[in-house]
Amino acid sequence: MTQPHVPDPARLAQPTGDPLGEILHLLKLTGTFYCQSRMTAPWGIAIPGFPEVMSFLVVIDGTARLQVGTDAPFEVTKGELVLMTGGAPISLSSDAGARLHTLEELPIRKVTDLYETVEFGGGGAPCSAMYGLVRLDHASSPMLMALLPDVLRIDPWDEEAGSWLQGTLRFIAREAGALRPGGETVITRLADVVVIEAIRRWLAHAPEANTGWLRAARDPQIGRAIVAIHRDPTADWTVEGLAQVAGQSRSAFAARFTALVGKPAMQYLTEWRMNLGRQSLRDTRLPIASIAADLGYQSEPAFNRAFKRVFGIPPGQVRRAAPPG
Repeated sequence: MTQPHVPDPARLAQPTGDPLGEILHLLKLTGTFYCQSRMTAPWGIAIPGFPEVMSFLVVIDGTARLQVGTDAPFEVTKGELVLMTGGAPISLSSDAGARLHTLEELPIRKVTDLYETVEFGGGGAPCSAMYGLVRLDHASSPMLMALLPDVLRIDPWDEEAGSWLQGTLRFIAREAGALRPGGETVITRLADVVVIEAIRRWLAHAPEANTGWLRAARDPQIGRAIVAIHRDPTADWTVEGLAQVAGQSRSAFAARFTALVGKPAMQYLTEWRMNLGRQSLRDTRLPIASIAADLGYQSEPAFNRAFKRVFGIPPGQVRRAAPPG
């Protein structure tokens, strides 16, 4: 029988300097779709919702009217970035009276598997915009997505946003205007950077970004324990071992962890392992038994039971829904 992997609390208790930074340093995006649009008024587009996927809009020239779900519509001006995290359907238009076209009705030109362009409208005032669908690709993503606001707006011309963000969006606008060979690759990579920066700015400045799991990650003691779990999720962790990492007594650690994170440390550990497992089920073709063993489970049935408790479905169902490898 495989012996349990016992963590070394003394090594894992070393200060990290920035626990939240370490937790999020692997944050990356998986682009699922990007569209460069050039429209002339009147124009309108209805885009369906995509669960568990973020969308973003950058207006490169002109203005657009944006409605997210059933919320009140608002105007997006040149250079403004809007990140939508809730997966709600959206509508984009030149004005309130414009007819909304479905994606099937648009004259879309496919450039690559991930990149398309579209030009249409009534010949009036022009608007150029970039729209994309992206997925946060990390086990911490569900926790972060749950805390992000449904709509996050950033004006890159605001002095606080920094000149590099302004320059990046200008560069995207130039590439989008010319679309030289390889331009779609440049645009999609830069768009990913801009979206991650939008999330980082929210983390740095929004008062609500200092609550729940994010507040716990910033805590100098609880943050170390969370980082330890993330660094070594297969270890045979106990509350006592995590308390030692945090430099607290068992009782003080258990109470503070639950108060900040909203769940006990052992439940957090299980959910983190299951998020890692779900990511492996989606992204690899490893047998479920191998994934279970990699996460420290002595048997596949034990992993299956824990997975179903967390997500409500067995791991085999996630594997069957994953795209072919």
